[in-house]
Amino acid sequence: MAERTTVTEQPLIDEAMTTPWREARERLENPEPGRTYWLATVCPDGGPHVMPLLGIWLDNAFYFITGETTRKGKNLAGDPRCVITASSTTLPALDLILEGEARRVADEAKLQGVAEAYGSRMGWPLEVRDDVVVGPNAPTAGTPPYAVYELRPTTVFGLPGIAGTEQGVGSAGALSPTRWRFEAAARQG
Repeated sequence: MAERTTVTEQPLIDEAMTTPWREARERLENPEPGRTYWLATVCPDGGPHVMPLLGIWLDNAFYFITGETTRKGKNLAGDPRCVITASSTTLPALDLILEGEARRVADEAKLQGVAEAYGSRMGWPLEVRDDVVVGPNAPTAGTPPYAVYELRPTTVFGLPGIAGTEQGVGSAGALSPTRWRFEAAARQG
């Protein structure tokens, strides 16, 4: 799949350089061991809901799995807007915030690719059945069957993590706070 290119790349501090998108993409493609992602969704009453989850960056998108009866699953069914965050301890640290709309994946080839990636990267054996995946129970995903969601971010923020701020913004090796914007993802049919 062709690499997504940013529409805009903007520093979040005056007179600072931007951190190249490739730095953020590298962190998404090769996460630190044991990384936890956090998903924020919108409740039916408009309130926020935040929960940890396991996820993967695959083919220029972030994929995650959740039970359809979980609060996050119900929230996404009603309103696909969400935010996914991840902190970093690898120096220079770069915390990431991905904003966009999560779309349920129904394409069998894409579901199979995600299931295989979860198996090879996390050791979580999943099997595709119809338009869901099934496998051992995961505390962050609820009980199976699991819906697979794809987030093609429209905006990503990269911030120097706590583990990197003592170096100072713009210091040799430090990463600068940056906002990357992308074209809106095409809606799935």
